[in-house]
Amino acid sequence: MRVNFKAIAVMFFIMLGLTSVQAQSTAFTLSIDGFDDGDDIPVRFSQAAEGALPGGGTSPAMRWENAPAGTQSFVVNMMDLDFAPNRGTRTQVHWVVWNIPGTAMGLEENQPQGDMLPNGATQISATGRVYRGPGAGASGPKHHYLFEVYALDTALSVMASDDPIATRDAVLAAMEGHVLGKSVYMGMFRRPQ
Repeated sequence: MRVNFKAIAVMFFIMLGLTSVQAQSTAFTLSIDGFDDGDDIPVRFSQAAEGALPGGGTSPAMRWENAPAGTQSFVVNMMDLDFAPNRGTRTQVHWVVWNIPGTAMGLEENQPQGDMLPNGATQISATGRVYRGPGAGASGPKHHYLFEVYALDTALSVMASDDPIATRDAVLAAMEGHVLGKSVYMGMFRRPQ
């Protein structure tokens, strides 16, 4: 009996490719309405939007799919990777939302300010208990704004303090050992000239 190793190798790689495609189609993914991953963030989601309060803005609609089995809550973390408050090593806190219910499939556009969102989640930013839109100056380069969503196997017992960086640190520390999945989305922004 003659074995055709070439045919076996081809079949193996075809099966491997199908398995890879199946794995990719069930990946935990984040999408944001209004701009593609890696593209410019529209002014309407920024501090430069008409009618935006200083340090405010309209939060974009966020959607996630294929949350891992056992997800009990979600955390959203938005930060400006190009700005270091007080010349330190940490990034600017634009929005941290934690204890989003595990049944949620995203956040609607224009979340209200306040300690608690309508879905029961808690929020904070450098501006206070509100989404802080991108605000990089018109005279400099575009900043990179990273949106992260984490799926957790628990809810977090973290209270917001008056220090958004310390609060974010507490949220991230409480998440340790409880992350089931993570997805990221990037946007670029600088104020119009």
